[in-house]
Amino acid sequence: MTGTVLVLRNEETRGLLPMADAIRLIEEAYADLGHNRAQVLNRRRLHIPLEGHEVPTWFQLNVIPGAVPCHGVAAVRLNARHTNFPFVGDERRKKYPGGMTGLVLVWDLNTRALLGIVQEEAISPLRVGATSGVAAKYLCRPDVKVAGLIGAGLQAVGQITALLTIRPRIEEVKVYSVRSERRERFAAWIAQRFGVKARAVDSPEKCVRRSDVVFTATTATDPMIKGEWLEEGVHICGMIGAPRFDSRRELDDEVARRADIIVVNSLSQAKEDMQPEIEDPIRKGYLTWEHVNELSDLCIGKFPGRMGMKQITWHSNNVGMGVQFAAVCKRVIDVARERGVGTELPGDLFMAPEFSEAEEFAL
Repeated sequence: MTGTVLVLRNEETRGLLPMADAIRLIEEAYADLGHNRAQVLNRRRLHIPLEGHEVPTWFQLNVIPGAVPCHGVAAVRLNARHTNFPFVGDERRKKYPGGMTGLVLVWDLNTRALLGIVQEEAISPLRVGATSGVAAKYLCRPDVKVAGLIGAGLQAVGQITALLTIRPRIEEVKVYSVRSERRERFAAWIAQRFGVKARAVDSPEKCVRRSDVVFTATTATDPMIKGEWLEEGVHICGMIGAPRFDSRRELDDEVARRADIIVVNSLSQAKEDMQPEIEDPIRKGYLTWEHVNELSDLCIGKFPGRMGMKQITWHSNNVGMGVQFAAVCKRVIDVARERGVGTELPGDLFMAPEFSEAEEFAL
């Protein structure tokens, strides 16, 4: 057992874990969950309305725990931030003004020792992207050539990196973002970074139509993707798992109606949050809960995933889960120690011994 707790800042975590390794770790964690060894509790959030803001703003506290025995660790993700929904052009977008405090605490299951405290903003696109990559490994056709990417922010970096990691033969990527200069710059980055043809398009419809696979990474509040645009055999991955508090969506109900296979990270979270992208089409009778599968079951072969080249598959990357943070951050801590990165603090600051009998009677 190490005698120190390693603290990693955002800038220190970048580049420590390749996407291919993150995908493998996430798949192992979800398989552990599927075999009922790993455990999670649903994400819980507090929203406290704040006064004195021109745009209505809330303080948000976010807590996500989980344990992954196959990796020997447990973790809790904690973050605190302000959130609001200003207009960007003609559309509302979710924003986090002023940044956030986001930490992942990682413990060794056998020794109870706190191994590290990791700032999680830089880890987030790696973790979320890897989760999308695991699902796409089972759901995305092996012969895909054209990809559509909606979004051009930090999360989009993780999404496209994961997709091109599991489907490296993709030849073309179309990019749409609300801001024209951003989508042009992002497409240029993809072309340079991955050596594929990449071009910006000026509408979500152009991004989706004639695409074999579509990934989204937006802060949209209203559906940007219509099911009528989906090509036969397409795989689509959306990453908004909004609760009824803000009811954000990226995909319309027709996507759910047309999808032959639907996979979510967590059914329990979708139900608890009453997530509109899943629950609204269920209420309309387009599908039932029995049609919705979990990623953990996909990873252990409890159901086979894609069975035909013409099937439309949809992965709703609907929530961050504690098994994701535990799996990824444990490996990041290990690599950082190997490379001498981070700040070490004495472990006894975080491990309290048992009280002696004499101390039991003192306050």
